Order: sequence, then structure tokens, then C-alpha cells
Amino acid sequence: MSDETLKHVPLESRHVEHGARMVPFAGFSMPLQYTSITEEHAAVRERVGLFDVSHMGEIEVRGEDAVAEVNRIVTNDVSKLVDGQALYTVMCHENGGIVDDLLVYRLAEDHLLLCVNAANRDKDREHIFAHATGSCEIEDTGDSWAQLALQGPRAFDVLDNITDGAARDLGSFFGAFMEVAGVRCLVSRTGYTGEDGVEIYIPAEGAGEVFDALLEAGKAHELALCGLGCRDTLRLEAKLHLYGQDMDDETNPFEAGLAWTVKLGKEGDFVGKQALVEAKAAGVSKRLRGLVVQDKGVIRPGYEVYVGDEQVGVVTSGSYSPTLETSIGLAYIDVAFANHEEVEVAVRKRRLGATLTKKPFYTRS
Repeated sequence: MSDETLKHVPLESRHVEHGARMVPFAGFSMPLQYTSITEEHAAVRERVGLFDVSHMGEIEVRGEDAVAEVNRIVTNDVSKLVDGQALYTVMCHENGGIVDDLLVYRLAEDHLLLCVNAANRDKDREHIFAHATGSCEIEDTGDSWAQLALQGPRAFDVLDNITDGAARDLGSFFGAFMEVAGVRCLVSRTGYTGEDGVEIYIPAEGAGEVFDALLEAGKAHELALCGLGCRDTLRLEAKLHLYGQDMDDETNPFEAGLAWTVKLGKEGDFVGKQALVEAKAAGVSKRLRGLVVQDKGVIRPGYEVYVGDEQVGVVTSGSYSPTLETSIGLAYIDVAFANHEEVEVAVRKRRLGATLTKKPFYTRS
């Protein structure tokens, strides 16, 4: 994609001013890093980091039947939400393949906000409209929002300085509208790093004021500006999925370890339900597992996984883990070997020993 066709987030000029290395990502010009991925990663684990995630998409559903409408499109049970609560879920095709993973916020009984992956924004919108009943107003409002993620053990120490402190009282996967640096924002206790913190949905025209205020308030807490590079290493350590690598249109939620997001018994039908009923009954042929490399070397997506001479899987995500100080990854493993303890990953002409795991590589204390 040429520079002329890239989209630009509201804060791009500020990122350039602060020395960000900008790269194309999901059709946007986005900051990859400011200093180094390792330094930014450590800042989030130990102190606090600030990410611009304004490339994410937002779709709003309004109307008396908003909850029922969205419940027909996602696998999890939106009817269980209360005002202010968020829900992680997936959307599936009729054949059970995953269209996208997303967050659904119940802002009110008749108003839901869907936060979708940037690369899937157009596809998701088309999928939602294709399966809508027409009983609600559905609008892509992604261009109206900026989004910042404040993550790390000192996140609320920073936020307390520019809000009334109410953000600290939010439960996990709950959000509320409040003023941040004088701008009315939706503050959500969610994130993609394995650390505590918030994601702040900001009217695009107010993004600069909020960004500047967070940087100023963060000076006392050694806040670091962070890019997409460490966002990937952080989410991988927490074993959080990345759409397009760890799941896609050809993967169903049971294979991806997301069975908990599929509520087959919820009231009413939903897109892909019959295929998922059949998939659950048939069982899976592969499972997503974690890999902890025991030898020197870094594994990457596409590398083959072996037990002896038999290929039993393929790496979907892989990187060096600054926290574990070794390479880690996710891989789809043939179900017959999914509980195997030791495997090998082919890296060029070498084989690296690795341990399979079901658990996150890192869990905050």
C-alpha cells in the first residue's frame, strides 16, 4: 500500500514529533516503536505505557432490538450484559469459521458499541449488514473515535490526575463515560497486554488534549510511549490471540481455544450456530497451543512443528519474550499430539526444542 492510500490516525503528527518509527499497518500509518521494543515492553510490565490504537474500528447499533440484533451475529451471549459492561466474543460465518474477534459494549439497553479489528473493519461491517434484520440503526463510526490504551501497574496513578478517579472503581470488562482532561470519553478497564489498565475511546477532535494530558500526568510515573512492536510481544506473553495469525475465516472457535465464547444454549439462533453444533460433536483435528523454546533461536509464524520426523503443527505467532528471555509462540498442533510435552520447531536448517503449554506464558501478580 502506497503512502498516498494509507489512512492517518488523529495523533499521527504527535507520534512523529516524539520520534516514532511509523509503518503501514492494517491500512494505517502507525507507530511501530519510539525507543526499542524491549524497553517499551519492560515499561508496560514494570510501570506504565501509552499506546495509540485509533486504527481499531467501531460500529454502533441503536434501537429497541439492539441487544437481540447483535446477539444474532456473535457467538457469546450479549443478553447477559448490563449497562457499562463489555464482552469478548467472536463472529462466525455460517460454516463456523471466525469472521473476527471483538468487544461488545452495552452502553444502554438500546445502544451497543462493537470494537473490531482494524484490518477487518470493512469485512465486519459487510458481515453485520448482511445478517441484520433491519430493526436497528447500524453505523460505522470508526472515523469519529480515537482510542488510547494506558496499560501497566501505574496506569491508574496516571489517570487519577486527569479524571475524577472513578476509573479506578471500574470492574474488569466494565466501562463508563467520564471526563478525561476535560473531554468526555468512554473509559474501559480492558486491554491487550496482560497488564491492568484502560482503553480510552475519545471523540477524534479531543484526542490531542487527552494525549497531551496523559503524557504530562505520566512524567511522575515514568510513562513510556509504546508502539505496535511491544504490543505484539506483550499480547503474545499473555497468550492473547491475533486475528489473521492465530485464527481466521478457516478456523472455528473450538480449534482456537475459544470455546468459552460460544454459547450454544443461549436464546435464539445465531450465525454459524448449526455448524458449531456439528463441530463440537465431531471434535477438532487441531488445537492452539503455546510453545516455549528451550534452545537459542527465535520462532516465527509459518515455522513447522515436529515430533520426531512427523510434522504435527505450524507456528501462528512467534517472537522473543523479553520477560521470559527466550522465544515463545503459538501453534496449531494435530490433536493427537496436542498434549505432547516436548516438540521441535524447524528454524531454517535447525530444530529447536520446545515445550507445549496450554497456559499463558505470563500472568501478572
